[in-house]
Amino acid sequence: MKVIYFAQHFTTPQQGGGIRPYQMAKQLIARGHQVTMVCGGNKELGLTKIKDDVERGNIDGIDVVHIIVPYSNNMSLLKRTNSFIKYTKKSIGFALREEYDLLFATSTPLTSGLIGIAAKVLRHKPFIFEVRDLWPELPKALGMKNPFFLFCMNVIEKMSYVCADGCIGLSPGICDGIRCRSKKNKQIEMVPNGCDLAIFKIGDRSNLNLEGVKTTDTVGVFTGAHGVANGLDSILDAAAVLKRKGREDIKFVFIGDGRVKQTMVERAKNDGLTNCLFFHPVSKFKIAEIIANADFGLMCLKNVPAFYYGTSPNKFFDYIAAGLPVLNNYPGWLADMINEHKCGVAINPDDTEAFANATIQLADDADARKTMGINGRALAEKEFNRDILGASFVTFIEKIYAGYYNK
Repeated sequence: MKVIYFAQHFTTPQQGGGIRPYQMAKQLIARGHQVTMVCGGNKELGLTKIKDDVERGNIDGIDVVHIIVPYSNNMSLLKRTNSFIKYTKKSIGFALREEYDLLFATSTPLTSGLIGIAAKVLRHKPFIFEVRDLWPELPKALGMKNPFFLFCMNVIEKMSYVCADGCIGLSPGICDGIRCRSKKNKQIEMVPNGCDLAIFKIGDRSNLNLEGVKTTDTVGVFTGAHGVANGLDSILDAAAVLKRKGREDIKFVFIGDGRVKQTMVERAKNDGLTNCLFFHPVSKFKIAEIIANADFGLMCLKNVPAFYYGTSPNKFFDYIAAGLPVLNNYPGWLADMINEHKCGVAINPDDTEAFANATIQLADDADARKTMGINGRALAEKEFNRDILGASFVTFIEKIYAGYYNK
């Protein structure tokens, strides 16, 4: 089977960011399938330019088509929307020309569903839609009020679910959302983000080499996008409480980029939060090295009910894969797992004092941290091994493909 895979945000382990499309493409190839990955952005991928704004080449066995469309989390909503539209328009043209057996499109952006819809209507090939966030529910919950954007997202979401022959959701809430908006008996599979157990290993805290961190410090690390949705002010608020308590031995390390990063840096400077340290994005391998030598991972989001069961953050799975206790500040399926498997501390949202006290608890009890880390790694191996999840992913795609052509 030849799969054409549309993922605007495609990265490899040598780059920063989530690598789910890369990993899932590799799983398809391992099962004997061919994969053409159509991605966007303006990262350097080292491919051969075939048009002014398109390059193509092989990356680790994946046939990659790179549509060069600038994108950054730092862009305004209007500029990001323009980037999504440009990528989608060019991708639709490619989907109508390329030979393939099955089309797979992953959000975000939600506009990627339009690629599958167009190809389904005009080429009558099976289409699978992967939903990584519920739109427009999440933007609306975060305060988006533009009726035109919300209406368009609502229409695209509904049409994508209806046209897709099968859907993959990354969390229980996402699967429930798809089910509510789809035809009855829609084939839906939950395949959450997983743990790259070959990349992330348990460390011993002996090789953490970051400017501003002492060997006697306890380090909580946050990796990934610094966006409005992440609610990172909660960490800075806790840092201020720790300063007042004289616990400057507890350091918060932020690795990544996003729209609110500069604001955070300026606040930390203005408020004298020397216990907050900021670093640029790094490769997945470097992230694994840093996480393995930190003391606990920070899992933060804004207190938005739509997030509770409707997200599947990469960083959580990276933390537990590295045997790192997780400090989580919002309820939902991840908090439930943390409590059930005793692999971290889950606190109530918007409780700064509880947040600060939880970090002190983790800092002052090395034995508890170690036990939580071991429990987290066991959970990673048992339920979130990327290879096992990848096999489920491929099996679902093969089932949809076989069912479509055997009607």
